Amino acid sequence: MFKSPEEIAFTLGNIDIYWYGIIMSFSIVCGLFVIFLTAKKYFKDISFDTICDLSFYVIIFGIIFARLYYVVFDYDYFIKNPNEIIAIWNGGISIQGSIIGGIVAGYLYVKKYNLNFLRLADLYSFGLITGQIIGRWGNFFNSEAFGLPTDLPWKLYIPYSHRPEAFKNFDFFHPSFLYESILNIFVLLILFCMLSKLKNRKDGQIFFSYIILYSIVRLFVETIRVDSVFSIGPVHIAHIMSVLFIIAAIIGIKHVNDDVINL
Repeated sequence: MFKSPEEIAFTLGNIDIYWYGIIMSFSIVCGLFVIFLTAKKYFKDISFDTICDLSFYVIIFGIIFARLYYVVFDYDYFIKNPNEIIAIWNGGISIQGSIIGGIVAGYLYVKKYNLNFLRLADLYSFGLITGQIIGRWGNFFNSEAFGLPTDLPWKLYIPYSHRPEAFKNFDFFHPSFLYESILNIFVLLILFCMLSKLKNRKDGQIFFSYIILYSIVRLFVETIRVDSVFSIGPVHIAHIMSVLFIIAAIIGIKHVNDDVINL
């Protein structure tokens, strides 16, 4: 059994520094580190300056879209509490929204500088999944992204105030954030295996594979989560988005293999 410590890591004067923000920042740094290392060995045609420049926009757009995604689907709350829109330190960002934001930023950037979108997308897939592996631990400190009640040895204690109404009488839950983090490690290993072993690899195959693999992971995790705030009946919005991501990525791989896409 384990439980989350306090959400606040420390205080500087009157400013509270949250673990969530620390974890998110660390995940970005680690993601960038993996991108640079991967580029140095496997994407030598992509310059250091290009990565630095593009990463700035990917990070900014990723954060903005991650929050917008969350705000849009919880519109009723945020329209009444507009001051909470920017309070991402309290949680409330979407990885799927972040992926969309990163794609938008990357597309706009390559169009401006006439670069190869799919090749850059392949490279950034490694940074994205690394960031997701680490970033999910931000949910641990906020006591969120947990699953159904359980008595397994690795059960997670969730404070009463963070439990959904239907589960107020349960103390321990599946740490679904941990499951997603571990499964994402396998996604990263598969991507590196593709990078090093796949002969005659075409640009875009790794990126679209990343989208498919992560979406499958998300589909599994969402089946046991009980704190997802966005649903249409019994179906979580994350389920719907994951299916759409998978369909789009399958179409993308088919077009790449047929040499149809030229971005």
